[in-house]
Amino acid sequence: MNTTYSLQEIGTNFMYRVYGWMAAGLGLTASTAYWVSTTTLATKLITNSGLFLILMLVQLGLVIGLSFFIDRMSYSMAALGFMAYSLLTGVTLSSLFLIYTQASLVGTFIIAAGMFAAMAVYGYFTKADLTTMGSILFMALIGLIIGFVVNIFLKSSAFNTALSAFGVLIFAGLTAYDVQRIKQMSYSLLNQGDMAQRVSILGALTLYLDFLNLFLSLLSFTGKRRD
Repeated sequence: MNTTYSLQEIGTNFMYRVYGWMAAGLGLTASTAYWVSTTTLATKLITNSGLFLILMLVQLGLVIGLSFFIDRMSYSMAALGFMAYSLLTGVTLSSLFLIYTQASLVGTFIIAAGMFAAMAVYGYFTKADLTTMGSILFMALIGLIIGFVVNIFLKSSAFNTALSAFGVLIFAGLTAYDVQRIKQMSYSLLNQGDMAQRVSILGALTLYLDFLNLFLSLLSFTGKRRD
């Protein structure tokens, strides 16, 4: 009983740390996006595809670095990498404040937060093994990415709406899967203090991406464009 309790306590404390970093990242992204939207940089990002592409490549590099080299990083380096990614994401998403009304952005955020919370709770407490579901969702995610690439050339609003709906389902499911996976991962990090801290940042990045993509997918339905 004591062992079970200690494992549950370890999982809970680890998830608190993960959610704390995730919340910090989202807060930095939101505040950066809003601030940049009040400057000329947001307009330049819309009109200058080259600048936007450079920022996206830097973000991709940070995600790859954190995902594959977390075991070689110090805790402070991992934290800096995650916060740098969150800041750059805020810069690239600043144009949303120029495209959509603030009310619809806030409303979509609340809906996404509610969905994320519900799926996170399910993923944490369910007794079902979500491994198979995770594999299916990963393959579906690849299909989603291919679909968006194809639609760059098709320019179909109906296809884009269908892809966004597909995206909502995928990222909602991935939230539950990732929460369960991160919780189980915490058990193997017992007495590995520094490594556990670094992995908590990687977990935060994973859930941050789940939430952000869920939000962006929902925005296609709930976002009200400015006149």
